Amino acid sequence: MIDYTNSTLEAAAVHSVGNKKNDQELTLSKSLLDTSSEKVRELLFRYFLSPFTNPEFYTFTFSNEDFLLNPLYIFASHIFENPETLHDNSVNVAKHLYELSVHPQIKSGDLFVVYFSDLKVSGETTDAIGLFKSENRQAFLKLDNNRDDFSIQHEEGINVDKLDKGCLILNTGKESGYKVCIIDKSSKAAEAQYWKDSFLQLKPCSDEYHHTKEFMTITKNFVTQKLTEDFDVSKADQIDLLNRSVKYFKAHETFDKKDFEDDVFQNKEVINAFRNYDEVYRDENDIDINDSFEISPQAVKKQTRVFKSVLKLDKNFHIYIHGNTELIEHGVEKDGRKFYKIYFENEA
Repeated sequence: MIDYTNSTLEAAAVHSVGNKKNDQELTLSKSLLDTSSEKVRELLFRYFLSPFTNPEFYTFTFSNEDFLLNPLYIFASHIFENPETLHDNSVNVAKHLYELSVHPQIKSGDLFVVYFSDLKVSGETTDAIGLFKSENRQAFLKLDNNRDDFSIQHEEGINVDKLDKGCLILNTGKESGYKVCIIDKSSKAAEAQYWKDSFLQLKPCSDEYHHTKEFMTITKNFVTQKLTEDFDVSKADQIDLLNRSVKYFKAHETFDKKDFEDDVFQNKEVINAFRNYDEVYRDENDIDINDSFEISPQAVKKQTRVFKSVLKLDKNFHIYIHGNTELIEHGVEKDGRKFYKIYFENEA
């Protein structure tokens, strides 16, 4: 959670970054933005920071994971050491982004580089550097009232409720690559890759959020994709396993892998299959997760949304399974029709 209630926008610079591949220009400003207007600052805070509600944290990396060579890490370090260099380093950031804007689908846009003081992140107060790219201008109508007459004009501008791309570099954890969180509303893989992987060059922080999220993902993939290959498991049984997984993470403050396996899978053969899948998945996806860690409630809340507890039968019925699967029977009629029999006590 990021709280900017008592934060101050110290300085901001903006540059226009075109697509180099499409022969669009890089236009650099000569000075900082004038943000002296209280209303302008209010709207900028809303535009820049309101999307960062429950962010996932990353850290800078580079080739051979030597984050000290990451250009954004270097520029950020210079700004944190001397905030007066914000504009000069914002030029460096814009030039770096322009050199990487070589995919034909990457949109041109305005790049804001902003310095914030006294942001409160997870209870810790720190300064931060924001990198924000506005790619989509929206049309709006401006109505003027001159005595008894009205005039209307068409203009284009930035919607302060729709941040396209954003990044907050927090002045904490410098010795390990800073703590960074991002926003990217792009739905195209090439655009998303260039912002997070090519421009920022980030990797997930090895924290409780990362461990919780990744382990829940491994569990979901095992239950929904791998389990049925080795065992005769019904869809209802799969949903039951997913529900038990979520229940474990919601009921515990700390995670223990063996305790989780015994509590959720309750079968030695299934547990062994899960361990094999877990090992292969981590290796193939280069994921490092501890076998015990503090559980992140934010990660649990986010991942729970993709743990489906709905049994869909053709296009006729949806059965929501939240509890005891022993009250559900699955069978096949003599004529080949499949059925579920559901037992209950009270009808709402």
